[in-house]
Amino acid sequence: MNILFLCTGNSCRSILAEATFNHLAPAGWRALSAGSQPTGEVHPRSLALLAAKGIDASDCASKSWDALPVTPDIVITVCASAAGETCPAYLGPVLRSHWGVDDPAKATGSPADIDAAFVRAYRVLRARIEALLALPAEQLHGERAALKAELDRIGQLSA
Repeated sequence: MNILFLCTGNSCRSILAEATFNHLAPAGWRALSAGSQPTGEVHPRSLALLAAKGIDASDCASKSWDALPVTPDIVITVCASAAGETCPAYLGPVLRSHWGVDDPAKATGSPADIDAAFVRAYRVLRARIEALLALPAEQLHGERAALKAELDRIGQLSA
């Protein structure tokens, strides 16, 4: 199962989700991340947070959704602007869900305030990823409409 975490810039939230998912996922599951307008670099605070959590992010890079090595089974948007974009045609009728998370890169205040925004985004994404990975196999491979409803429900969870 391949999951694509999609965000416009692919520098913070989608990177946090990709690395966290791959850290927690069982064999045979893989997360990718991409952006419709990638910044071209991963936010240093995202990398520092992942390292502090013991999560390897060495394979993470800010990249375009046009550069995906595989067609995902599920696309999860993590920012509002990406949720409204039309996915590239080559993705076909992929299952989509929106898991909106505030953009920590837009946080203001002291360095501690900004770090706290990154931690909040990570906690929300991790809680949702753990909920997805806890779904029974029959639900993951069953009816698409039921899986979509469950993904949408998970997208409402907070940390």
